[in-house]
Amino acid sequence: MPSPTIRRLDVASPVPADIDIANSVEPLPIADIAAELGLRPEHYDLYGKYKAKVLLSVLDELKAQQDGYYVVVGGITPTPLGEGKSTTTVGLCQALGAFLDKKVVTCLRQPSQGPTFGIKGGAAGGGYSQVIPMDEFNLHLTGDIHAITAANNLLAAAIDTRIFHENSQSDKGLFNRLCPANKEGKKHFADVMLRRLTKLGISKTDPNELTPDEIRRFARLDIDPESITWRRVMDVNDRFLRKITIGQGPEEKGMLRETGFDISVASEIMAVLALTTSLADMRERLGRMVIGNSKSGEPITADDLGVGGALTVLMKDAIHPTLMQTLEGTPVLVHAGPFANIAHGNSSIVADKIALKLVGKGGFVVTEAGFGADIGTEKFMDIKCRYSGLVPQCAIIVATIRALKMHGGGPEVVAGKPLDHAYVSENVALVEAGCVNLAKHISNTRSYGVNVVVAINKFASDTEAEMNAVRYAAMAAGAFDAVVCTHHAHGGKGAVELGLAVQRACESQAEPLKFLYPLESSIKEKIESIAKFYGASGVEYSEQAEKQIEMYTKQGFSNLPICMAKTQYSFSHVPSMKGAPTGFVLPIRDVRASIGAGFIYPLVGTMSTMPGLPTRPCFYEIDVDTATGKVMGLS
Repeated sequence: MPSPTIRRLDVASPVPADIDIANSVEPLPIADIAAELGLRPEHYDLYGKYKAKVLLSVLDELKAQQDGYYVVVGGITPTPLGEGKSTTTVGLCQALGAFLDKKVVTCLRQPSQGPTFGIKGGAAGGGYSQVIPMDEFNLHLTGDIHAITAANNLLAAAIDTRIFHENSQSDKGLFNRLCPANKEGKKHFADVMLRRLTKLGISKTDPNELTPDEIRRFARLDIDPESITWRRVMDVNDRFLRKITIGQGPEEKGMLRETGFDISVASEIMAVLALTTSLADMRERLGRMVIGNSKSGEPITADDLGVGGALTVLMKDAIHPTLMQTLEGTPVLVHAGPFANIAHGNSSIVADKIALKLVGKGGFVVTEAGFGADIGTEKFMDIKCRYSGLVPQCAIIVATIRALKMHGGGPEVVAGKPLDHAYVSENVALVEAGCVNLAKHISNTRSYGVNVVVAINKFASDTEAEMNAVRYAAMAAGAFDAVVCTHHAHGGKGAVELGLAVQRACESQAEPLKFLYPLESSIKEKIESIAKFYGASGVEYSEQAEKQIEMYTKQGFSNLPICMAKTQYSFSHVPSMKGAPTGFVLPIRDVRASIGAGFIYPLVGTMSTMPGLPTRPCFYEIDVDTATGKVMGLS
C-alpha cells in the first residue's frame, strides 16, 4: 500500500518550465516525510516547514537494522547541457516509492550556486522529477556550503597571519603570545597545541618546562610560502579570482604572495564532509589537512596552526544531512557537493548510511555520482566505497540520444545555442557510432563487479529506431538491462520499467566489489591504472608533478587513493576528443594532496578549480515575483 505522503501528479504537455512545475506543487510538511521514514522529532532539527537536518545519532539507534539495496547513478560522457542524471535519479526514486511500493531514499549532492547562476543551472532534477522546494534546494538550502566557505577562509587567514607574526617576532615573543599568562600568572597550552607537541615528540604539558629549542620548534611553523596549496574559496563562478596577489596593504610590510580562489565546493573541507563517518572523525580529518610545508619539508596541518577545533565548530551543523522531498512525496537526503571533475563529487557517506538503515531490508537507496562514469562512478567506487565499506548492488548509466549523436561525430553542442538539426531529427547511424562511448562506460563500470543498468533518458525528438539502437548496443556491451525512461515528462510513472530493472539487478548481484587498484601501489602506478581505465596509452608528468609525487611519497602519503581532476567532456584530457578515444598520453600538470579528506589529486591538462561565467549566464532569467515572493527562472 502506498505511503500516505505519496501524491499523484497531474502532468501537462508540453512539459512546463521546471520552476513552474515546482511552484505548482505544495510541499508536504517535512515532519510528515520524516514520520513516514520512521524518524521521530528527536531525530531531526527543523529548518523551516520543508527542510530538516537528520541527526547522526539515528545511525547509532538503527545500527542493528539491515541495510537496503544500494544503487549508484552515473552517466555517459555528457554534453554541456547535461543528460539528466539528477532527473533520472529522482524519477527512479519516485517510481520505486510512488508506483512500486518500495521504501526508498534519494541521496543527492547540494548544488553549487556557481553553476546555478552560471551556465548549467540547478541540480534539483527537471520536469516532473524534481526535489522541492526547488528554489531552496538550489540556493542556500541549510547553509552547508556557506559553512564550508567560512571554515576554508578562516584557515586561509590563519596561514598568512601566522607567517606574518613569525616574520616579525623572536622565538620568545612568539611563544609568549601563543601561550599568554592568565590572571594568576600561569601559562597553559590550548588543547589543540597538545596535538602539535605530540607530533613533535614533546611529552611536556607545562609551557614553563620547554627548553629554548623546544620553544622554537613548537612556536615556529616556518611555513614555506612557495609550498602553500591552500587557497581561498567562494561559491560564485569568478574567473578573475583564479590568480590574485595578497598582502598589498601597508600594514602587511611587503608580504606579497600570489594565490587564488577556488569554487567553494572544490575545497578539501567539502571532501572531508562527504567522506567523514562521525563528528569525531570529521574533527580528526579537519585537523590533519595539510596546507603546505615548512622550509625543511615537513607537512604543516590545520592543527599545527591551532585551527582544527574552530573549523569543526563551523562545520558541526553541516555534518547532518538535509531531508527534503520529491514532487511525488518520496524522501530525499541532500548532503555534500558537486564537481566530480575537480573534486570527489559524490554525496556523503553519512547520508547514504543513514538512508540504508532507514529503508531497511528490501528498500532502496539511490545515490548520485557526478558527471560521466569515468569520473563520478570511478571515484564513488575507488574512494567513497573504500572509506564507507558499502557495496553497491547496481550501477546505472544515464544515456541520451543527443549525447550519443555528439559522440558519433555530430556537431558541437553549445549551451545557450539552438541544437543543430542532427540532434532533433532521426539519424540512427550517428547514434550507433556514438554508442562506443556508452560501451566503454559499461565495460569500465562492470569491471568493479557490479550489475549495470542503462537508463535511456528520452527526449521528445528521439525516435523508436534510435532508442532500439541504444538498447542493442548496451546489451551487446554487457549491460544487465537497458530501459527507455520518460520521467521528465511523466514523473515516476515514466521510470517504472527502470525501477523494475534495477530491482532485478540488485536481487541478482552476487560478485564482490573489485577496486581498480590496490592502495599499496605507488602514486604513479595508481595514476597510470586510472589513465588506462580512460583509454590512455601512457602518462606524462610535468616537472612540478614529479616534484610533488616525490614529496608526498617521502612524507608517507603514497598509500592514499587517487582523485583525478579532469574534464568531464571526454575520456581524455581534451574536451573535443569524443567517443572512446585511445592511444592518447594523459598529461599530469600538478599533483596536490587532500590529506584530511584522504586522497591525492592530480590535475590533468588545463583543468581549472574556479569555473568562469559565460556571456549570457543563467542569472539573466532569475528574478522574484514581488507580489507572491516566489522565485522565477531557475532551471
